[in-house]
Amino acid sequence: MYLAVDSLVPVRGKALAGLDEFSASLDHSAVPAVWVTSRTRLQMDDPRRKNGHTHPFIGEGGCAVFLPEDYFHLRPEKTLRLGRFTSMPVAQPQPAAQEALASLAEDTGVEAVPLRSLSPRELVQNSGLPARDAEMARQRDFDELFFFAGASDADIARFVAEAKLRKLALRQHGVLWSLAVGASLQKCIRDLTKLYDRALRYHAVVLGVATAAEAPELFACCERNILLANRDAPVSHERDDAASDDADADEVADEVTGDVADGAAESAGNSAAAGGKSGARKSAKDPALGSYSLTIPLHAPETWEQLLETVGSRSYK
Repeated sequence: MYLAVDSLVPVRGKALAGLDEFSASLDHSAVPAVWVTSRTRLQMDDPRRKNGHTHPFIGEGGCAVFLPEDYFHLRPEKTLRLGRFTSMPVAQPQPAAQEALASLAEDTGVEAVPLRSLSPRELVQNSGLPARDAEMARQRDFDELFFFAGASDADIARFVAEAKLRKLALRQHGVLWSLAVGASLQKCIRDLTKLYDRALRYHAVVLGVATAAEAPELFACCERNILLANRDAPVSHERDDAASDDADADEVADEVTGDVADGAAESAGNSAAAGGKSGARKSAKDPALGSYSLTIPLHAPETWEQLLETVGSRSYK
């Protein structure tokens, strides 16, 4: 299972209630949960420790997979030692992104200010984080965090277009942006899934779980997906098979569907336990989020229990 955690584990403060128990239950069920984040390995140390996360994670927005020590007996083809982790790099390590950003800014005439160039005081002011958190945020292994200084919308559009021509991975994080050379979340997931397949000697379903904020990128990389929906999150009523208007009307943002379409007949008992409903639902497809099989309300007492039961059902194995 690939779980996007940036909306669930804030940089400051506590993680969403129940996440630590959910992680422990997954471990008990021998279901690995790979965290997917835009943050660095340094930023992930505390959240992983507090939530008992002992599995790999994908960091810096698809730049690399970070493997705990001796997690796999099989050695990946390409590795890079970073701190306590064996990294499977996809993007080029620094200073590649730093140099690419400087070149792009110079050639486009758009001023891009990297966080690494700021004084500690300026860093706190521009990141909105306490000094320690801000310092960890700018110590990147692969991508480069920056912001635009005095750039117009047209300037930014020109900058983004040129980055695309150079095949640079450019992502926006509020007022901050990140640039990486060769980052690919899809390749991170594909390479890590191959390792799991070799270790398990069978192919498990590549399941993505995310809120609406992280869904567009993650869902495109996975075979099946579950949306953790806030009350204001968009939930599609458009079905792949043009389902009836009555079925569309039944599905609302906070509804927990009873099962996914694939394997519904063989897992009716599991779906009744997981969602309390016996009717199978076809996958939804939202233009903004992509395809997903199930919607689970994010802020509900039973969120993690429903997710755990669904992940454990035969439809998702």
